[in-house]
Amino acid sequence: MGAVTRWARETFGDAAGPLTELIPAGLVRAHARARSGHEGVHTQTLEAYGHGLYAAQYEELAVGLSSVADATPVRLQGRTLMIVRGRVIYPYCYAKRNVPVTAARLRSAKGLRADLIRRHGPEPMQQTFDLGLGEHDEAETHPDLNLLPEDVRLVLVAYACSMDQGVMRIEWGSAELQREDRYLLWHRHEPLCPPAQP
Repeated sequence: MGAVTRWARETFGDAAGPLTELIPAGLVRAHARARSGHEGVHTQTLEAYGHGLYAAQYEELAVGLSSVADATPVRLQGRTLMIVRGRVIYPYCYAKRNVPVTAARLRSAKGLRADLIRRHGPEPMQQTFDLGLGEHDEAETHPDLNLLPEDVRLVLVAYACSMDQGVMRIEWGSAELQREDRYLLWHRHEPLCPPAQP
């Protein structure tokens, strides 16, 4: 079983141990499926790999984490995510090179992923100042977020992966995303060790 840290135990209880093995194994399987898809279509670009990895990461984690006690699925934007002990586990491939997770940034400051992080991530480290300039209160969030209970918290599983090198780095934890920003501000992140890849 993978190393279980104090944070993981406090966050997931008895499920922490299985998660430290199931999550990395699922991401390695997703990479293998995406690579196989790319090789099957013989394209010169990596479109098949990228789209395949995006879809397979959700499917592999949903299948793998379904064996965890009290894990419940939720469908967001056509993808199945798993909720374990009040935490929705969200995979995010942040780089194609082995760079630190602190370098992660979203492609867009809008959309489901950004709204999910803002709404279910940690409270901001610094509160924004209300200058009374008539800014609208809360921008409209992605409608699928209404499918999540308000008290569900987010655990990001951020990983670096490429077709040639496979899964190079996996970390999980919590990060905030300020309005109109694409850079993640990590409150906590811890490594998950990927298993040996074929």
